Amino acid sequence: MAGKNNALQKPVNLTPDLEAVVGKGPMTRAQVTSKVWEYIKKHDLQDSKDKRQINPDATLGKVTGSAQISMFKMTGAVSKHMS
Repeated sequence: MAGKNNALQKPVNLTPDLEAVVGKGPMTRAQVTSKVWEYIKKHDLQDSKDKRQINPDATLGKVTGSAQISMFKMTGAVSKHMS
């Protein structure tokens, strides 16, 4: 039970594509999520009409795919780049 709530606190390794977005790993999943959002806001990648949709640039697209992606699906795509 003790380990269950620590998943977000455990540092994970990142792929080079994800490191291009969030910086050098390892870092916790919580940090990765936070840094992905920093990147999205900094590069103005949220859809102007629907803020839940992300329009990836070339760098983020290597992690999430180049098509528009919802913020809910994005979490799953990003986690494939963590181990």
